[in-house]
Amino acid sequence: MNKTTSQRRVDWTFRVLTAACALVVIVLMGGILFELLRNSGMSMREFGFGFLTSDAWNPGAGEFGAASSIFGTVVSTAIAMLLAVPLSLIIAIYLVEVAHPRVSKIIGGGIELLAAVPSIIYGMWGLFVFAALMQEHVQPWLGRWFGFLPLFQGPPMGIGMLTAGLILTLMVLPFITAVTRDVLQMVPPVLKESAHGVGATMWEATRHIALKYGRRGIVGAVFLGFGRALGETMAVTFVIGNSHRISSSLFDAGNTIASSLANEFNEASEPIYLSSLFELALVLFGLTLLFQTLAHFWVSRMQRQEAGSR
Repeated sequence: MNKTTSQRRVDWTFRVLTAACALVVIVLMGGILFELLRNSGMSMREFGFGFLTSDAWNPGAGEFGAASSIFGTVVSTAIAMLLAVPLSLIIAIYLVEVAHPRVSKIIGGGIELLAAVPSIIYGMWGLFVFAALMQEHVQPWLGRWFGFLPLFQGPPMGIGMLTAGLILTLMVLPFITAVTRDVLQMVPPVLKESAHGVGATMWEATRHIALKYGRRGIVGAVFLGFGRALGETMAVTFVIGNSHRISSSLFDAGNTIASSLANEFNEASEPIYLSSLFELALVLFGLTLLFQTLAHFWVSRMQRQEAGSR
């Protein structure tokens, strides 16, 4: 056997192994989707499309609807992303462009440690510490100054949609910050030095050079955090109140798809009850797939725009 034949065999083996590993992902996704569809069939036949639009959830009467869970999932995730994305960008820019290397290393290490904290710890801290802070200080202040808005009306209970959104903010912020920091550190120094050389300020060089150069990676970081916020279970379950209702006030208790599954799956004894929970899981799977697909098209569009501008 000559060297060329041996190299071809090694290359063929490598391709087969990598293709098999990639195929495992597709098989797992297909298996999960198949099981969700199979087990949610009874609920689909019973409620049809109305399952997505109804906020009724009464296991005793056999009434189930996903609207309140979808609403809570979207609202809590929206609060988290609206707060976490700008904060993450600011922190990452500070660590890369402003902070002393020693300070950047210390703060960066702390951010990575926050990312490693289990979600149940966030949930316990949120229930026993953060919820009390919200009840005694934050929610009364918001009600005093912004009570004319429906978002901030009602008694300050501590737990609720707003508390859940803020806990999610603390959970996804380390992920977005860490990835964004790494992306900004990969910007070639010569690009920023050239910008400074023609008179650009630090902010102008960061805005027009660093952020533009790394925007695809930053978008990826945002959707990484978004994926965690959308499917977070234990931390949200502790602080959201777990009430199947739709309310305009962020102070009121609510629920998400993930928290409903965590709370009620073990209690589902009736076939229609269990099937409805499986359909809830299918809705969450579909939402995640939808947003990830949108992210993929967005990044692809950015790549085409960059290629067209060259």
